[in-house]
Parts: sequence; C-alpha cells; structure tokens
Amino acid sequence: MARTVYYSITLLSFMSMMQIESVASFTTRAPHVPISRSRSVPFMALDTSTKESDVKEIAVEENPRMLGLALMLDDGTRKSHSMAQNSAFVSGFFKGLSTREAYRALITSLYFVYSAMEDAFDDPNVISDVHALDDAELRRMSALKQDMDYFYGVEWESTISPSPSTKSYVARVRHVAEHKPYLLIAHQYTRYLGDLFGGQMMGGMATRSLDLEQGKGVAFYNFDDIPSTKNFITDWYQRLNALDLTEEQKMEIVDEANNVFDLNIGILEELEGSPLKAMWSLALNTLKMKLGIASR
Repeated sequence: MARTVYYSITLLSFMSMMQIESVASFTTRAPHVPISRSRSVPFMALDTSTKESDVKEIAVEENPRMLGLALMLDDGTRKSHSMAQNSAFVSGFFKGLSTREAYRALITSLYFVYSAMEDAFDDPNVISDVHALDDAELRRMSALKQDMDYFYGVEWESTISPSPSTKSYVARVRHVAEHKPYLLIAHQYTRYLGDLFGGQMMGGMATRSLDLEQGKGVAFYNFDDIPSTKNFITDWYQRLNALDLTEEQKMEIVDEANNVFDLNIGILEELEGSPLKAMWSLALNTLKMKLGIASR
C-alpha cells in the first residue's frame, strides 16, 4: 500500500517538475478557458461605482464554461474522479510512452474507438445536437491512419484487432448511439476537447520519450486546422450550452462523461510497459533538447 502511494506521488511530482498541468489529452474534464475581456472595459479602467456583481456578470457572459451544461460537465467530472482513478490514469498514460510497442497499442485502441465514434456521428439518424458539436477540424480518423501507417507499414487494417477493453469501449459507443444518442455529447466533450487542449504537449512528450522522428507517429495530436485553441473551445462551449436538452438529459451526459473516463483507464491499464522508464526517457531527452544535445 505504501509503495502504491509513493508511486502515485512520484508520478504526480514528475508531472509538476515537467510543468505539465494535465495529462488529460486522452480523456478527462475539458480545459480551462481563460476569461476574455475583449468586449468589456479593461478591469483597471472600471468606474469605481461598478458593482462587484456587475463584474461577475461580465465574466460569466464572456466565459461559457462558467454556466450551463459546460459548467455541469466540468464540475461533475472533476468532483467524481478519485485519487485512485487519477493515479491509474497517469500511470497508464506513462506506460503508453514507455516503449514504441505500448504506444502503438494505444494508438491502435484509439483507432477503433474513434472509428466507432465518427461512424456514429455520420449516421443521419443521430440527433442534431450531436451534429452541432461535430466539427470537421476535430475529427481524428485521418490522423490516426497516418500514425498507423508509420508504426505498422502498409496493409495494416487486416492485421489488427481491438483489445478486450477497447471492445467494451466500442460497444458502449455503439449502444448509446442506438439507444440514447444525446449521450454521444459526453464522448465528444471528454475525448475531443481533451485531445485538442493537450495535443501539442502530448505529442511532444511522445516524441521525446520514444525518440520518434520529428512529426512522425503523432499526427493524432496535431490540430493544424485550428489556429486558436482558446477561441475554438470557447465557441464549442457556447454551442454546447445552447443545446435544447432537459435537466435529466444533462445529468445523464455528466454521468456518461465519467463513464468514458473509466473506459479510457481500462485501455491504459491493458498496456504493457514501465511508467518509470517512460518518465526517465522523457526527462533525459528533454534535458538533451534543452542542452542542444542530439538524441540520434
């Protein structure tokens, strides 16, 4: 028990040392979107008669994360994740960076998951609320195929198969698509926004830890068609809050987002590898990069 606690603390301390705010690219609550005051009077220039409540109203109006379903999702996922869940996620994530084989297995699982998700989004019978949040810039299948080509070579589609946890994840996506398609919103929120927010950081970590060729094997984490992550996420949140959903449906979406987190932990826990090895490789290659020492 003590060893497990020490191990978790070591992982979290390493993330802090590397100035990693979150490893939520794979899945977790969506990112913090800084409050913009571009449409309001600069804070220091506010008239002294401005009430504190008015300032808060301006902030809420300009940050859609602070209200509606966006707020429910952020709060609902953050409060429900236990220390054990978060530690399992962090440990599993670093296992995926420990060897090329483990990382390839992770990319393979994501390929099956996103194939199921994006097939569901393409179904004309899926409700318009899901389509309203389905942006072409977020789609990941094309990028995943590039990464699969890099790690497997040609004609890999006939040689791969989903892991047990991946099968469960895919089955869940297909189930909600058929029976409660509005729950797909939880899958969009949990996966896509995390991927977008953490993409550059995660791709860089994979490249350094596995000593990949620059730009190779990390297409999944690149969102070249989105010039401003902050602006894109703000707009996405606004559309999320504008959906015509009942309070009961919103609560179900929050519950599903937490379920998605657990499904992703299942995939990560299947990976074979040493988190500590990945941490050491990442730290060493990061140091080499800062010192200008070639890793090849």
